[in-house]
Amino acid sequence: MAIELGSAQERHVETVDGCRLRAEVAGDGRRAVLVQVGTPNAGVIHREWVRDAAARGLTLIAYDRPGYGGSSRRPGRTVADCAADVRRLGEVVGFERCAVWGFSGGGPHALACGALLGDLVAAVATIGSPAPFDAPGLDFSAGWPDEAREDHELFLADRAAWELQGEQQREQLLAMSAGELAEEWSADKAPVDGAVLQGEFGVWLHRAAQAAVASSVGGWLDDDVAWSHSPWGFDPASIAIPVKVWHGQEDRFVPFEHGRWLAEAIPGAEAELRDHDGHFTVVAQRIGEVHEWLAQYI
Repeated sequence: MAIELGSAQERHVETVDGCRLRAEVAGDGRRAVLVQVGTPNAGVIHREWVRDAAARGLTLIAYDRPGYGGSSRRPGRTVADCAADVRRLGEVVGFERCAVWGFSGGGPHALACGALLGDLVAAVATIGSPAPFDAPGLDFSAGWPDEAREDHELFLADRAAWELQGEQQREQLLAMSAGELAEEWSADKAPVDGAVLQGEFGVWLHRAAQAAVASSVGGWLDDDVAWSHSPWGFDPASIAIPVKVWHGQEDRFVPFEHGRWLAEAIPGAEAELRDHDGHFTVVAQRIGEVHEWLAQYI
C-alpha cells in the first residue's frame, strides 16, 4: 500500500536478489525522471523539485540506495550495481523509459544508468558529480577539502579506523539540528553554498541526511567506497545517450576539475560549467534548468 508523503508516495520494492528498496514517487508515472541523490542522502524528494517537475508534466522517482534509510544493505556494491535496481524500479513503478539526474555522490550512479541502461534511460544529467577515482589524466585527490583528503588517507591506511570514524560521524550527524548542520557544512565552503544551506534546501538536506543514516552507517560507508575508492564498473566514455554536466567553479565539496573531466571524457556531453555556482546552487535553486533539458528526451 502506498503511503502519502505530502507530495510523494512511498513504495517498497523487492529486487531480483531478494533485497528491499524504499522509493518515493511524485506524479502519475508518465514522463519519468529518476533522481540519484547525494552522499549521504535517503531518496527523499524535495518539494521544490516536485513543484517544478509537476509544472512540466514530469514524474519524479527517488530511492534509498542499498544501506540507506529503508533499503537493505548490500556490502561491496559497486556504482554499476545500481543499474539493476533502477531497472527493477521501472518494472514495479511502471515506466519503460526515463531520464536520470544525479548530484554529488549520486552523479556516478546516474552515469551508470546512462552507460548500462541505454534501452531504459534516454538522457542523463549530473550536478556537482565526482569523476572516477582512477580517471586517466585527472589528479583525483587534488582540490578536495582537507577533511576529504584526510578521510581518503585514513581509508588507505587503516580500514577499521576509517569505519569507526564513519560511525562517529553518523552519531554527530544524527545529533545535529538543521541549523547546526548548515553551519558545519558551510565551514570553509563558498558563500553561495552557505546561503543555500541556511534556507529551505538546508532543512531538506538535514532531513535527507538523517533519514539516510537513521538505522546504520552502512549505506554511507558503501557509497563512499563505491564511488571514491573503487572502480565504478563501467567506462564513462562508453555512454552513448545524451549527457549534460553541471558543475560550479565555487564548488568546494567536489573539485571543479572533476566536472570538467566528465564533460571532456563523455562523448558528445554538453556542459554548464559556471564561475559563480557552488555545489548546491543548481540542485537548490535552478533544478528547472535540469528538468527542462531532460524533458526534451522523454
